[in-house]
Amino acid sequence: MLRSIYRLTRKLSASGLRSCSNTSQKLVLTTVDDKTGYATVTLNRPPVNSLNLELLKAISESLDDLQNNKSRGMILTSSAKTVFSAGLDIMEMYKPKPDRLKEFWSTLQDVWFKLYGSPFPTVAVINGHAPAGGCLLSLCCEYRVMCPNYTIGLNETQLGIVAPTWFQAALRNTISRRDAELALTLGTLFSSDEALKVGLVDELADSKEVAMAKAVSFLDRFKKISPQARSMTKQALRSKEIMELEDNRTQDIDLFVFAVTQPKVQQGLELYLEALKKKAAK
Repeated sequence: MLRSIYRLTRKLSASGLRSCSNTSQKLVLTTVDDKTGYATVTLNRPPVNSLNLELLKAISESLDDLQNNKSRGMILTSSAKTVFSAGLDIMEMYKPKPDRLKEFWSTLQDVWFKLYGSPFPTVAVINGHAPAGGCLLSLCCEYRVMCPNYTIGLNETQLGIVAPTWFQAALRNTISRRDAELALTLGTLFSSDEALKVGLVDELADSKEVAMAKAVSFLDRFKKISPQARSMTKQALRSKEIMELEDNRTQDIDLFVFAVTQPKVQQGLELYLEALKKKAAK
């Protein structure tokens, strides 16, 4: 069950990027192009941008800043060389402290609300692997540009986990319902080419630099469009999913906590972590 996830994690960890030992290092780097007004938000938690509570809080705060400053557009990318984001940090779910686990999931919900429903246009430059939560972040954006030879998808079933309905909705609104059903139940990780074919990403780019240029080109499309009309249209299109989670937010947190703390899930996570440690020791 965990074999394919383990192979991917080994591949990500082999990038040779240093660990984030400096606690003062910014987990999210935000820069704004003075000429265009577009912001680039860069995930910066080496080696693989695993989404722990602190990184999610940093993303949430960055999105707040962009909205307060009436950003004209945002590009979401990664500082890592071979990974966009490896998804949710397993250590947040393994033998968790109840209060932190609830805060972790609530903060992930916050990030989804703010990114999926952002008033400004958004692009994901996927310059590396993007499984599970990494895929979710890119799905929240309106446009996706991906570099070649990487993988992307909501592969939760391969870990024995059910992707929440709002994860599923983001994928179902991006690719065909039939492709989404197969991908979600199989836990499919698409190659860059496969992702383009099914519509999971909009464009491929040979390098991050080219991908960033394509992202700017997408944002430029809205230069002559009323920001208010554009924002209201986007939020109307996405309102169903947003309202469904808002109405069931507490229930969603309780369901997540219940599922993660089940003995079989904890056992699976422990076996997975032990396998990683054994391979790392070789």
